[in-house]
Amino acid sequence: MSIWNRAGIPACLAAVLATFTACGYHVAGQANLVPKTVHTIAVPPFANATVRYRLSDLLPEDLSRELISRTHYQVVTDPTQADAVLRGSVINYVAYPTLIDQTTGRTSGLQVTVRLDVSLVERSTGKVIFSRPSFDVRERYELSITNNPQYFDESSTAVQRLSKDVSRDLISAILENF
Repeated sequence: MSIWNRAGIPACLAAVLATFTACGYHVAGQANLVPKTVHTIAVPPFANATVRYRLSDLLPEDLSRELISRTHYQVVTDPTQADAVLRGSVINYVAYPTLIDQTTGRTSGLQVTVRLDVSLVERSTGKVIFSRPSFDVRERYELSITNNPQYFDESSTAVQRLSKDVSRDLISAILENF
């Protein structure tokens, strides 16, 4: 009995290939687990359980922009007209120094952790497509010597960058269901 099949592939290699193609194996980033019936998504304003107001104000717009640029879904403003609604709340926002400039004693690196409660729900059926009651995003940022953590907390450009990073991670998690 030969270990080679008619195509010239070893039988054990053919068995392994058949196993991977039959078991649902896929490359990360290639799965979209949002139902085919969803064509429009609404992203209403996020609730905010923190004292930091800017991030919750920026997230809906950045999430909408991320959906438009990375998916085929149309973003609509009215949740009653959407096939699915992406709702969320910023439930925690923590920024703390990670690097200190030895000469000045000022913060030069910052770790920001944001916790969201998010869900994507199919409007017509109420079916939850994606839900993460504790979706954590951690990002590190370098600060110029003149900045300090309080400046980052409400700085326009810093919070805009954080909002874009959070939006990118959240949309990736929704599309890949991680």
